[in-house]
Amino acid sequence: MPPLLLAIAREFGASLGEAAAVASAYFLFYGVTQLAWGILSDSLGRVRLMRLALLGAAVAGILSALAPSLWLLVVARALTGSLFGAVIPTSLVYVGDRVPVEHRQRALADLVGANALATALATVGGGLAAALASWRVAFVVPALLAAGLAIMLARLPEPTPAGSAPPLTQMREVAGQPWAYVVVILVLIEGSFMFGLTAYFAPALESSGYSAAVAGLVVAVFGLGTLAWTRVLRLLTARVAPPLLLALGALLAGSGYVVVSLSRSAGAVLVASVLVSACYAFTHTTLQTWATDVVPKARATMISFFATALFVGSALGTQAAAPLAAQDRYGLLFAIAALIAFPLGLVGAFGRWRYARRAIS
Repeated sequence: MPPLLLAIAREFGASLGEAAAVASAYFLFYGVTQLAWGILSDSLGRVRLMRLALLGAAVAGILSALAPSLWLLVVARALTGSLFGAVIPTSLVYVGDRVPVEHRQRALADLVGANALATALATVGGGLAAALASWRVAFVVPALLAAGLAIMLARLPEPTPAGSAPPLTQMREVAGQPWAYVVVILVLIEGSFMFGLTAYFAPALESSGYSAAVAGLVVAVFGLGTLAWTRVLRLLTARVAPPLLLALGALLAGSGYVVVSLSRSAGAVLVASVLVSACYAFTHTTLQTWATDVVPKARATMISFFATALFVGSALGTQAAAPLAAQDRYGLLFAIAALIAFPLGLVGAFGRWRYARRAIS
């Protein structure tokens, strides 16, 4: 969506801040529906839930492409986010159900790498669609892919859920684990700057005179960078402790935001995209692995809270930064992102270290 925001604003005669609601609604509803998806994945099954959600998301994606007004588009994207919101979190639970904890971060790194490659392709495609055809095309393609994937997933074996207790019992399990609160708060903050504020990389480039196609190509490096960093992560997981991985990702992300706060050139945004993508590979997968382990008896419910926090944070970050973006104050916007990233790395690493020590004792 980032390369599409200015094109959407122009077509509907809206400000960038108003158009940003398209992204914010997607993130918000992606997040707030997670608890329902977690409960349903236990009753319906992981694979069946993903297939049904993908079919629904395909319909919602077509409705997005046909939206005649900005606010109907916001509603359609909220619906799309709600349905796509079942897919990645449920796939995380699927990995937690089938992969032993000692190998889990590598498996999650592969999942994040695939997601990153798709993000890169989508960002490039979005920019090209906005420049050469219409932003509406960018919503049609994922809808068609979702329908195809729903059919393909019929071959995926259904795991036996680790926790089969009633939903209220699982929620009590999560609520009774103090470390669950720590993980949720950390990912809420991470979402605000990793997804919420990177949404303004493309508009920042376009406001500097670059086309939507160029902005999409540059920002797509975020996805390619994540894919590359996940390959590095596979080599490091056996040698570097999780707290250090968590801190390293946040440190690199903060450095990336410092770079782009000083310059809005294509080169600066490219460097920032590569550095911030390290947060997705290192920090986020460490938090994901932690989330799958912190309440094993209520893994699906815990992942639901985790995903909710991530995308509520993303929505809050996108919307909170909209006034600065509308005033073309991107330097301050990205400087604030850096000030969020650096402390998160330190606090998160300390928390993960304490968690490991308590588990040993």
